[in-house]
Amino acid sequence: MLGTVTVGLDGSPESRAAAEWAAREAKLRGLPLKIVHVWEPAPDPMAQAPLLGAETRQDWTERSEMGAPAAEGWGSIPREAAEGIRLRHPGVEVSSEQLAGHPGEVLAQAADSAELLVLGSRGLGGIGGFVVGSVGLSAVARSVRPVVLVRAGEQAADEHGMDPAGVPSAAAPFRPVVLGLDTDHPDDTLIAFAFDAAARRVTSLHVVHGWFPPPYYAYGMPANPPLYEALALTHSAALAEALRPWRQRFPDIEVVEQCRYGSAAQVLLDASRAASLVVVGRRTRRGPLGAHIGHVTHAVLHHCAAPVAVVPHG
Repeated sequence: MLGTVTVGLDGSPESRAAAEWAAREAKLRGLPLKIVHVWEPAPDPMAQAPLLGAETRQDWTERSEMGAPAAEGWGSIPREAAEGIRLRHPGVEVSSEQLAGHPGEVLAQAADSAELLVLGSRGLGGIGGFVVGSVGLSAVARSVRPVVLVRAGEQAADEHGMDPAGVPSAAAPFRPVVLGLDTDHPDDTLIAFAFDAAARRVTSLHVVHGWFPPPYYAYGMPANPPLYEALALTHSAALAEALRPWRQRFPDIEVVEQCRYGSAAQVLLDASRAASLVVVGRRTRRGPLGAHIGHVTHAVLHHCAAPVAVVPHG
């Protein structure tokens, strides 16, 4: 049974922000929160490798000498986090667990029994991007459940509009949920997640689709405004048709359709600046080199300031 919101915690600022977001999401969904800390023991050959720096070998050695994952220093991380979240989020049932193994694999497995998995992403300050490390990318690529990436420094007020004094406030209504949709493959699982997220936040849903003309139109042909207008109408009609049954299913949700010429990733990033949550998809097909995230989702994960939910679908 899918009965928790699960968050991966390693004690970093980004994972603490993810834990706070996960607690708020658990309250919205009326679900318990599960905090998972993954302890990765050093393989013996690696721990003894002469090519590793002294600092790295010392770090691995200290962890290995602790023995089991329940050693005091490491076991205290999820316990202390759980105690703090219980105090800050009364009414949310909180549990914690410590597991051993490769973090990306273990967290993806932990998500199997959860409604969604929440992880942190590290801010890069002035250059306007965010780091989604190997653990986060591995978990996103492997998980069969939705994964939400939350940047360091994310606050509850960031997801809400302004109060009467013009200050962002968690007491104000939520900002819109933004969904990036490929009208060639409008998957129901992805659309349902976005509508549900908007309904729980009592906010609008902005559905974004970016398009370019086919290569045989784009290259080697003179400018043709009527042709571009016809293509724009075709894409807009496809977006409206994909959303028509969902508008009927969720009549109380205001749906704003944005069909724009341009890179799908850039169009989505532009729309995300005023979002409380951005929802994108990941096709679960596997290639010869393993699972893939997709270039649009990859770009959004690294450059979107709002929390990003990656929803796997067939």
